Amino acid sequence: MKIQGVGHVVLKVRDLDRSARFYTGVLGLKEVARFPGRMVFFSAGTNHHDLAVMAVSADAPNPPEQAVGLAHVALKIGDSLDTLREAQAILEANAVKIRSLRDHHVSQSIYLEDPDGNTIELFVDADPAIWSEDPTTVATSKPLTLR
Repeated sequence: MKIQGVGHVVLKVRDLDRSARFYTGVLGLKEVARFPGRMVFFSAGTNHHDLAVMAVSADAPNPPEQAVGLAHVALKIGDSLDTLREAQAILEANAVKIRSLRDHHVSQSIYLEDPDGNTIELFVDADPAIWSEDPTTVATSKPLTLR
């Protein structure tokens, strides 16, 4: 077997409409389909869907922080720090709390939470030669300043 890529991610959420507004209005994904009351599907533009949200009960608990499961979803937004700066401004304009800014050497990232507490990483890639010439650079993380 050879995996060719990640097809899509499905996140559990409490309120489909609130999540749809966040993923379309703030993050800029396109809503492509809806299974009323159950799921909403989003595309970044090249796949039929890259992300979906699935409704659970409005009072569903958050998973314990130390539980096994998904840590975060990373969404590539470009290849330049200017793009990351633009994303930071959009998040701030929409009162989305930024958890951290990180320089992973092979990429630079903004970490935030969606309305249900799912961690989202917005990232831009650095030159691919960095990790192809030295794969150990993938395990790099230090604070990033965008201003």
